[in-house]
Amino acid sequence: MKTKLIIEQHFHGAFGVDFNKASVDEVLFVSSEMFKHGIGGIFPTLVTDSVENINRAVSVIKSAAMKQSTGMAKILGIHLEGIFINEKKKGIHNPAHFMNPTVENYKLLEDDFIKIVTLAPELCTKESNLIDYLNKKGVKVQAGHCVGGDLRGCDAATHTFNAMEGVTHRGQSTALSALINDEIFTEIIADGVHVSEDALKLLFKCKPLDKVLLVSDCLSCTGLKASADAVYEFQFADETVFYNGTRASSKEGTLAGSTTLVPDIYKRLALSEILTSTHLGKSKEDLISQLVENPYNYHGINLNGSIEWDENFNIVKVNA
Repeated sequence: MKTKLIIEQHFHGAFGVDFNKASVDEVLFVSSEMFKHGIGGIFPTLVTDSVENINRAVSVIKSAAMKQSTGMAKILGIHLEGIFINEKKKGIHNPAHFMNPTVENYKLLEDDFIKIVTLAPELCTKESNLIDYLNKKGVKVQAGHCVGGDLRGCDAATHTFNAMEGVTHRGQSTALSALINDEIFTEIIADGVHVSEDALKLLFKCKPLDKVLLVSDCLSCTGLKASADAVYEFQFADETVFYNGTRASSKEGTLAGSTTLVPDIYKRLALSEILTSTHLGKSKEDLISQLVENPYNYHGINLNGSIEWDENFNIVKVNA
């Protein structure tokens, strides 16, 4: 099977590199390693941090984008996840850095290279509606780390089910609104840790397949070796995170993000019965091809190159 290169729009780092702390050379290193795994485009994702540190990280990633060469996953922009989120669904994020989602506050870190902003829509006010401002700027607005069900003005939901108000049978909720609105894209972390198989089936039954965005939300520990007998510790979002080779979480057990690269998530889905059981009559190859295509349509971009998969959905060749 042959498809386009994969686009990864939500990950915080890999191979020992954290985008909030990275140097230009480290960002370039990650982009090079990602390309080897069939990933042709990336949106480095910044977790909640101080305005000063986010501005520094944005500058570094922009500088790296200007220095890229062939054989690297193209840096397509930055995904800003945090600062403007709801403390009730903070996850691993540090609330000490949270700010109200106002235009005035956004301008403290605004940059034309920020292409996606995850925020809590219920915190936006009519007086200073950041969603409207971002819509006019052409920045993708994603509802995440939130409880509200009014997703007007949002383009997508960030890591659906995780860090948001779940499905309810009374009133609105973020997950419910994202599932029933056919115009909204939905990120999903289908790594076998973040979302149950039943929840995945629900999403794939509810959402048009062309509105599903597979993401990893992976961390700097991804690609590093660890085991239950030799837990790897690192800092993320001002927290000590423990990685045992399967999951990365805080001391209290809060998931910090994924430890799986997105091509492995595509493979996992392809080898399961989730896709074919929810899309009868379609081949796994066609279903995976559609999922690979979705980020291209979401962002309205195109990349040269392709990847070739074997019958077990391993990537066997990356064509630049």
